[in-house]
Amino acid sequence: MNEKITLTIGKQKNIALIAHDGKKPDLIKWCEDNKAILSRHFLSGTGTTARMISEKTGLPVRGYNSGPLGGDQQIGAKVVEGRIDLIVFFADPLAAQPHDPDIKALMRIAQVYDIPMAINKASADFIIRSDYMECDYDHDVINFEKNVMDRAKTL
Repeated sequence: MNEKITLTIGKQKNIALIAHDGKKPDLIKWCEDNKAILSRHFLSGTGTTARMISEKTGLPVRGYNSGPLGGDQQIGAKVVEGRIDLIVFFADPLAAQPHDPDIKALMRIAQVYDIPMAINKASADFIIRSDYMECDYDHDVINFEKNVMDRAKTL
């Protein structure tokens, strides 16, 4: 059994939009500036951010819980299920966050499942304007079935 398996991120991406309170206006403006591109994809986000983006831009954004109430965890679960392909997270590095462990867990799961995660406007700009936004993208991830089987043998 192979160590890695190839998964495909489809042409139409499932994009999660998240922003800390101090960065919500920046993310909303970014969404407005990139509305033509974003409108071709499926959007979701944490509670307040999703609602504010929808209200201000007219883009449909499926809302999960607020970040401190488990929204980051919900989005992480969707990554594991293969239902989130890209995360745009305008994080505020200068403000303490009560749910910082959840944020770190989300970043870790994005790494484990090898999906792109923008953490500021510059990285979001580079990703949204990438040629990969308009086509399928194959990426290799850990073969979790093999990983579980191997671990079970050693315990």
